[in-house]
Amino acid sequence: MPNNNNGYPSSTRAWVTVAILMVAYVLSFIDRQILNLLVGPIRRDLMISDTQMSLLMGLSFALFYTVCGIPLGRLADTKSRRGLIAIGVLFWSAATAACGMAKLYWQFLICRIGVGVGEAALSPAAYSLIADSFPAERRATAISVYSMGVYLGSGIAFLLGGLVIKFASAQGDVVLPVIGEVRPWQLIFLILGAAGVLFTLLMLAVREPVRRGVGAGIAVPLADVGRYIRANRRTVLCHNFGFAGLAFAGYGSAAWVPSFFIRTYGWDAGQVGVVYGSIVAVFGCLGIVFGGRLADWMAKRGSSDANMRVGLYAAVGAVPFVLAFPLMDNAVWAAVLMAPTVFCLSMPFGVAPAAIQEIMPNSMRGQASAIYLFVITLIGLGIGPTAVALVTDYVFADDQALRYSLLIVTSLAVFSSIVLLSMGLKPYRESVVRLQGWSASPA
Repeated sequence: MPNNNNGYPSSTRAWVTVAILMVAYVLSFIDRQILNLLVGPIRRDLMISDTQMSLLMGLSFALFYTVCGIPLGRLADTKSRRGLIAIGVLFWSAATAACGMAKLYWQFLICRIGVGVGEAALSPAAYSLIADSFPAERRATAISVYSMGVYLGSGIAFLLGGLVIKFASAQGDVVLPVIGEVRPWQLIFLILGAAGVLFTLLMLAVREPVRRGVGAGIAVPLADVGRYIRANRRTVLCHNFGFAGLAFAGYGSAAWVPSFFIRTYGWDAGQVGVVYGSIVAVFGCLGIVFGGRLADWMAKRGSSDANMRVGLYAAVGAVPFVLAFPLMDNAVWAAVLMAPTVFCLSMPFGVAPAAIQEIMPNSMRGQASAIYLFVITLIGLGIGPTAVALVTDYVFADDQALRYSLLIVTSLAVFSSIVLLSMGLKPYRESVVRLQGWSASPA
């Protein structure tokens, strides 16, 4: 793969592409995470338990996001990535708006499935677009900037959620033309859906870069994709499941930290939204960009496993904080410790997809990225929030024990990541070398 800018889009065009894709990611994470601060009003109106709520937050979305991601990732390797993303944004935005009209639990569940299906089109295509827009030594930083959307979107979701709670206490229900009376929490889903539809116009500013690198322009049969991934199975397993442990800790805590502050310290939802939303937006973005910059710095100095190694450093750094923040007697200290927790847990999620781009032929990147997203989303978002809820509901059987559920679930997940990412360093280096050998063989 070239190590200079020859043939790549201009720096301005490349960063415009990243910025637009990041806005799409921000919108997707607002739609995905807004539920986390609306647990109280949604549980009340739909008359559901923590476990049922966790299925809306995680599994219903994640199951279909992951299942649909693999065929959509294959499309990203062969079709217009810009068009695929635009269609996906329209689909998930319509499903988000439909959430705002749901009156029953099963209706909400189906709408969340629709959000997951639409969002599955975004990241495999986005990773591929960015990888073809930047040379290898700038790629981890570029993908990290795109991935800032996770934390900007989550932070904005918490801030918006807090504003909705305040609005609800002041205004009550709202009557809209055609739709009729809606709750304040339903109104925000309708607004987000409309914003997503408008955003698709921005996709017209994205240009498809030339596909480049090993395997560019080759239509690889699905059997060959499977064969190549099996040849790199130790790398893929340690990478995917190692980063999935960190996603498990991140999603599991993010889903319940607002309720943790409300139940444990008596904060109101508006206060949590402002404080936690600000922490996630600021320290999540700092962490993910720091991780990308660190990986690129290490790679320029000859570290071929830099992307994996940054994930390992992040997991080790997170350990003391995930053990400490749930046990704080004081809400302020818990909030202070949340900042380095979010920083460390965010560091890996630019370098993790960048690592995939470095070990896969161009014609397999979308599919390999979709498999990675399948694993981390199903385990992280699909199981993480539900694992915390199950421990609260069935181990402690006490809503006030949420702090101990967070401690147990997040610490076990982070320790598992340390083990798996450590085991994956040597296989990853071997996979980097193996890719260069593949370029000399027929597809």
